[in-house]
Amino acid sequence: MKERWESFKVKGDELLSQVLRVVHEGNVRRVVVKQGDRTIVEFPLTVGVVGALAAPALAALGALAALLTDCTLHVQRTEEHPKPPRATSGPRRKTGKKPANKRA
Repeated sequence: MKERWESFKVKGDELLSQVLRVVHEGNVRRVVVKQGDRTIVEFPLTVGVVGALAAPALAALGALAALLTDCTLHVQRTEEHPKPPRATSGPRRKTGKKPANKRA
């Protein structure tokens, strides 16, 4: 799997909705909220465990959003390697059907 980071500049009142939108999009492994160079909150998200286990972190983030003005949201995502395309050339399977004779 390949990992990549995305960054978003957000205002404090938009922070929680932006985090929820990003998490809903999927493939999020970690969320970091920074104000300047200072890390305000950082929490990992394991695949499929966003509901009850992430609720306390999101509640704390909602409380902090009222105190923050401008901040940066850093999101770590994972990308699965795409499957290679299936080969279309090569031996064909026998279907048991006889080919139709074409007469011109």
